[in-house]
Amino acid sequence: MTIEEKIEEVLITVRPYLQQDLGDVEFVRFDVVLGVAEVRFKGACTNCSMSSLTLRAGIERALRAEIPEIRRVEAVK
Repeated sequence: MTIEEKIEEVLITVRPYLQQDLGDVEFVRFDVVLGVAEVRFKGACTNCSMSSLTLRAGIERALRAEIPEIRRVEAVK
């Protein structure tokens, strides 16, 4: 399984929490050299004041726990 596939698999477990608040997240790309995964918020998450907390405490924590190659997760537009 590729890192990208693992990222998608982890995001499937995170999505229901975001979708409860009419939001979502999508995987954009993974930079293997930097260890940075890029995601894009969708729906209500796009303008939510809590999105940075969701990114760090929710999405990044979940991805780093399952995929050691990930050093950081960044949100892109």
